[in-house]
Amino acid sequence: MKRKLVVIALGGNALIGAGQQGTIAEQFENVRMSLDGIMYCLKQGFEVVITHGNGPQVGNLLLMVEASRNQVPELTLGVCVADTEGTIGYMIQQSLTNRLRKEGIDRCVVTVLTQVIVDKHDKAFSNPTKPIGPFFTREEAGRFRREKGWHIVEDSHRGYRRVVASPNPLKIVEERAVKTLLEAGSIVIAAGGGGIPVVMKEDGDLEGVDVVIDKDLASAVLARDIKAHCLMMLTGVEHVFLNFKQPSEQALSRLTIKEAQKYLHEGHFPPGSMGPKIQAAMNFLNWGGELAIITSIDNVKEALDGRAGTNIIKNCTSIV
Repeated sequence: MKRKLVVIALGGNALIGAGQQGTIAEQFENVRMSLDGIMYCLKQGFEVVITHGNGPQVGNLLLMVEASRNQVPELTLGVCVADTEGTIGYMIQQSLTNRLRKEGIDRCVVTVLTQVIVDKHDKAFSNPTKPIGPFFTREEAGRFRREKGWHIVEDSHRGYRRVVASPNPLKIVEERAVKTLLEAGSIVIAAGGGGIPVVMKEDGDLEGVDVVIDKDLASAVLARDIKAHCLMMLTGVEHVFLNFKQPSEQALSRLTIKEAQKYLHEGHFPPGSMGPKIQAAMNFLNWGGELAIITSIDNVKEALDGRAGTNIIKNCTSIV
């Protein structure tokens, strides 16, 4: 694909804002408000693939599963991931279709339910680390540990969240479908929530597994496979920070791979929040990508122009 292609990974705050209940009406409104950056990319001539998080949604769905135990058949975690990928994809697809029509742009928006292959021998299966679901108080966290046997950890000073296994993504099963849709001029929504985790059996069949895949790491794999120019990860902060939320906090406007690796090793980027984004950026660049950007939803235009956000590049001589 010779045209410039950007993969835009929408963070959870694109759907459920701080202090919100996460109703469908709120999520639709939040999606509509997050489209300015996507529209800017389209108008600048980028082909766009959209990915998104699903942590709060899949966590809420699991709570509903628990509440209806013994009344309806239980849903597995993998099925819940697929369910939310379809639901959130629908919200983004409808909202973006409406926005395109209002601005006189004739483009098709397509959601692809995406399976992502993981290694069944990945060590992550025995070491749950991925936060899902809502934040809990210390008291709630203790009760869920006792009553449900959940693994719950503190998440970057924001509260407590359930964690589950999160193996590394290896391959996008529907890669060819995404490429075909892009070549036909469509805007594609794919790998939502990190995609539906599957393993490949000895006979080549795919089988779902009850884990979750980090959406930024999966977005990097998708960006690699479709040969994207840029991977943009949109989150709740404008920049990547050193010493986040400490008196010595420092915003970073640019990072090389070497610097990012150093700061990651020093513990500046926690595994439950900024760590996977930094790792995804480094992976993408090492796989041949040109530019990775981490910024807030409101700063897409400024970040692409180099006036906001954190640009992660291969080295100091890289052209940004």
